Amino acid sequence: MAARTLRALVEAGHAVEVVVTRPDKRRGRGSALSPSPVKAVAQELGLPVAYQPAAVASSGAELGVVVAYGRIVRPEVLARVPMVNLHFSLLPRWRGAAPLERALLAGDKETGVCVMKLEEGLDTGPVYRCEKVDIGETETAEELRWRLGELGTAMVLDLLAEGLPEPVPQAGEPTYAPKLEPAERQLDFTLPSELLMRVIRVGKAWTKWRGKRFIVHRAERAGGGSSTQFPLSSPQVLAPGELAGDLVGTGDWPIRLVEVQPEGKARMPAEDWLRGARPRPHERLGA
Repeated sequence: MAARTLRALVEAGHAVEVVVTRPDKRRGRGSALSPSPVKAVAQELGLPVAYQPAAVASSGAELGVVVAYGRIVRPEVLARVPMVNLHFSLLPRWRGAAPLERALLAGDKETGVCVMKLEEGLDTGPVYRCEKVDIGETETAEELRWRLGELGTAMVLDLLAEGLPEPVPQAGEPTYAPKLEPAERQLDFTLPSELLMRVIRVGKAWTKWRGKRFIVHRAERAGGGSSTQFPLSSPQVLAPGELAGDLVGTGDWPIRLVEVQPEGKARMPAEDWLRGARPRPHERLGA
């Protein structure tokens, strides 16, 4: 997301004095250090890279563009270089680190992108422009993030071309979007299928299968329809977590597994996993 915005700024002809991103980190046990996607693009474009926002103050930059940075920028830096922040919500709803995830979990039907003036507070600055979008019924956080990233990048480029207007203070009751804890991604199959699908759409939804971690990357609601693997004539035909082919019982209608990832293995279609796992009658996920 931030890497795409950086590339778009350069392609639009904007001079970039310095790129601030997180330090390199290991992505797997025993693996070599890897740069962030932002650093990789910066190096490709021949741009200087720093790891602390203080580097911006002495860079000669006239304006900073912040995208998914995840850290507070100190007021002494903002006093030297004003900054705009691209935030994926309709502020003041969902201030914080996980606005897309919280919107999906809450069942929001719409969200948006705001370009705001960066302040030391948590997404409290006045806004230059906001654009509203509908959330698709089956849209995942990853898909929504990509769509909003494209829209937000275009908004930033337009504002820079037009000149920043006077920002407008946020209006309304703030809600907050803290980072999700692992327990919030755990699937509780006693819940209704709609609530389970929200967790799955957020990403990295997990449960247990035969005592090992099991990730459900994609699924679909089977309520009210029919299945070639299992007939659906009424809700609660399966116990919560009970497997019947690619269907899993919930608190109401079953859901159908589409893409899964058993512990220690790669993502795979659910049908491939089922061929190898061969669930026994009445065997359950989450047990």
